[in-house]
Amino acid sequence: MPQSADELVALLDLETIEVNLFRGIQPDTTLQRVFGGQVAAQSLVAGARTVDAPLSSHSLHSYFLRPGDVSVPIVYDVERMRDGRSFSTRRVVARQHGRPIYFMTVSFQVPEDGFEHQDVMPEVPSPGDARDIGDLFRTYSPQAADRWQKEWAALDVRVVGDSSGSGLVPDDGHPARSRLWLRVGGRLDDGELVHKAAFTYASDMTLLGSTLVPHGVSITSPGVQSASLDHTIWFHRPFRADEWLLYDQVSPSASGARGLAIGRVFTEDGRLVATVAQEGLIRPRP
Repeated sequence: MPQSADELVALLDLETIEVNLFRGIQPDTTLQRVFGGQVAAQSLVAGARTVDAPLSSHSLHSYFLRPGDVSVPIVYDVERMRDGRSFSTRRVVARQHGRPIYFMTVSFQVPEDGFEHQDVMPEVPSPGDARDIGDLFRTYSPQAADRWQKEWAALDVRVVGDSSGSGLVPDDGHPARSRLWLRVGGRLDDGELVHKAAFTYASDMTLLGSTLVPHGVSITSPGVQSASLDHTIWFHRPFRADEWLLYDQVSPSASGARGLAIGRVFTEDGRLVATVAQEGLIRPRP
């Protein structure tokens, strides 16, 4: 996986094969299947390549259909669903071996002014007072820390805590909550798309884990089979993915071997810039 901001940008920079047809490279990885955040971010870039400024993505909705093969590139086929005066819509199909592995519908809007309100950011320790996730892994598993460094070195993640009593006060109203700070660990250029795509990449990394907080297991536990089923992001306000973002994750429900998680994303100065939602498979193994 990308080891730096430059490698992450290269991963998201698709090759144009034909009109509306793009190809994404694969990183060097030990993962057994394509990381969901990678295919989502590359799909967003593919859709954005087919619209003109000043159109800007404001939402994406997607489904993971099949595990991706990490040994071959992914082809992205973009369908121009609608071009209006204010909004344009694209459908992106990611394919490998002639079969779809992922669908995304992404909507773009011409920027305009309107009504404004937002939730208030929760009070949390600053990134400097939160614990580096690699150091946290190292306290109980050097192997887990090494895997983190190999696969996710492009990202800087600081753990605030979760509602199991680790860093957050237990809350009976929200038994499944986790909070962390994240950013790309290097400077990105000023283009809006690269920041949205980089956050999309990172957004799939921890969200499903919040669904397991009350159950004393994680998505890497041998007693759990996990996989992302769908993924949605609403972009509310401009942001930089190379500056600290608070990822406030809560799971309102888990049932039927599925968990639902919702994440609010705030800048360090308290602006709500995105909302993420995901349902995933969290199947207990015997």
